[in-house]
Amino acid sequence: MTAGKCDNTLKEIKLENESAFMQEAIGWISSFILLLTIGKQVYKQWQEGSSEGVSKWLFIGQMAASVGFTIYSWLVHNWVFVVTNSLMLLNAMAGYAIVLRHRRRAARNGKAAAALETGRA
Repeated sequence: MTAGKCDNTLKEIKLENESAFMQEAIGWISSFILLLTIGKQVYKQWQEGSSEGVSKWLFIGQMAASVGFTIYSWLVHNWVFVVTNSLMLLNAMAGYAIVLRHRRRAARNGKAAAALETGRA
């Protein structure tokens, strides 16, 4: 191998490594932004004490999709998506638990209010 050919090969390897690094960086940064955005929404739902207008099916669908995407990502060895979808699954589980808690509390409050109105309290 000539010196010029060797230099070209080293430059190609360096460019491939830089390209791979940039691809990974874009993936991890995008994952971080997505998780912050979705996590902030679930936190807001918990903090406000209301899940009004939020369907439990949103979180059920998100859980099913996250499980599927996590398995797929594992099979293709895409660690950005393994981590992202695993954390999205946890987020969906938290959101679903919050919706159920808010619905149970609303049902209890509704029964208590009905009892007060009918004089049974």
